[in-house]
Amino acid sequence: MIIRYARVSTEGQTLESQIEHLNQVGCGKIYSETTSGAKTDRRELRRCLAALRPGDVLVVTRLDRLARSTRDLLNVLAEIGERSAAFRSLTDTWADTTTPHGRLMLTVLGGLAEFERELIKARTGDRRTRAKARGVKFGRKSVLSADQRAYIAKLRAEGESVRHIARIMGVSAATIGRVPPS
Repeated sequence: MIIRYARVSTEGQTLESQIEHLNQVGCGKIYSETTSGAKTDRRELRRCLAALRPGDVLVVTRLDRLARSTRDLLNVLAEIGERSAAFRSLTDTWADTTTPHGRLMLTVLGGLAEFERELIKARTGDRRTRAKARGVKFGRKSVLSADQRAYIAKLRAEGESVRHIARIMGVSAATIGRVPPS
């Protein structure tokens, strides 16, 4: 069965032209919604994907109606594949998993996206290592100064309760709890 999906980003846009175009490809339910493609949690898209059965084909007018980014597209296509269904874009004819050429193109696209993710991960890791070597500290700045931590450690060693110290210092008990007694 052919399952169709249409989406527009804003209230001012209409779904009419997409639905008209999708009606030319045959029968099957049309799932449509008005929401930004940047949102990863699109209710009608979730319902559309859940309705896919083995052998079904999900059809959209253009790729940008289905996904906003390459990563989002690959995630949606992976879910379609897990359901043993296929995908087809009417405008982007190369994006058609019902044909061997389309499957090849999407496999290459997926490989390039994975390669790009690995390059970004490697560059980020290298920069992080160099920054640590220069003494850059990562994470949130401490709410407590070194003197305050020493004072808290002393109070804790004397048996003062974490709650009481937290009230005195004006911070949470969890912050005090992270300072070991001296």
